This record gives sequence, C-alpha cells and structure tokens, in this order.
Amino acid sequence: MLARWSSRINLVAPTTLADLRERHILDSAQLLAHIPEDARSLCDLGSGAGLPGLVLAVLAVEFRPKLCTELVEADRRKAVFLREAARSMDVTLRVLVARAEDLPARAADVVTARGLAPLARLVPLARRHLRPGGRAIFPKGANWEKEAREARATGTFTMAAAPSLTDPAARILVIDGLADV
Repeated sequence: MLARWSSRINLVAPTTLADLRERHILDSAQLLAHIPEDARSLCDLGSGAGLPGLVLAVLAVEFRPKLCTELVEADRRKAVFLREAARSMDVTLRVLVARAEDLPARAADVVTARGLAPLARLVPLARRHLRPGGRAIFPKGANWEKEAREARATGTFTMAAAPSLTDPAARILVIDGLADV
C-alpha cells in the first residue's frame, strides 16, 4: 500500500522502498520502547507516510492498548493515505489536517516526529503540544549530536540519546521536561 501511494504522492523516497522493513518500519517501531507504559495520548507531528505514528498506533493495539494516537499532517493527500491505511489495518486513530505550528495545543503525553525538521525546530513544537510531564521522542541520524547542541538553546529540558537499532550512527532522542517550564 505504501509503495503504491508513494509513487503518486511522494510518501517515502523511492530508493528506500526496497529496504522498507528496516529503514522505515523497524526504525519507527523501535520508538515504542521509549513510550511510558502509562501514556494515554500520542501526537505524531508531520506524519507523512505514518512513520512513526501509524506504526506506533498499530503496535499500541497490543502493547499500549490505552494509547490514543493523533497523526498531524498538513498535506491533505497524505492525510487521506493515513486514514485509508489506518482503516485497512483496522487501527483507530485520529488524523488532523494541519501544520503543527497552527494546530491548537494538544496536551499529549508523548510527541513524536521523524524527518520533519531539525531538533531546534522540533523542541518548540513538542513543547507546545506536550502536557506537563510529557515526553518527546525523536529518531535522529548521524548529525544528532550537532542537532542536540543547537536544540539546547531553545530552553531547559533533559535529553537522553538511546542507540538506534537500525543505524549505529543514529540515536533516539528522548526529551523530558519540555512542558514543565
């Protein structure tokens, strides 16, 4: 389904489709380990192809059954794909057609984004959409250290860099304390 839709609306780079399972699905699925067991709401910003939000919503059915997922996507065509993909997998979630910057604050327990923006831009977006005590989880590539340094200028928070299961140079950045200030 992803390959078929991607050829029409550019969901993922065509060169990555051959390695879809590891490059996209596993890369997204590994975030589940960083979602607190008591989390009730997840907001995925710039969902695009549903990575990581849709993947996490599928996994939540079994591993975090009380987790409600919202996917935020500005491109209407991609939002249609997300709704259709969720329907075809019988996954309940909400798709919001909006830019994360323009969306009313969500007060989510967890905010995720993958490939949306540099960390220094993601941190203020996550802060806006997290509840106090919430957590932001961002997979980042080989430049994660530079992005982390630049993001420190956006405020006070704690950040842990967990190893990625799919790329030894990448990290999963787990950020707490964003909405607490």
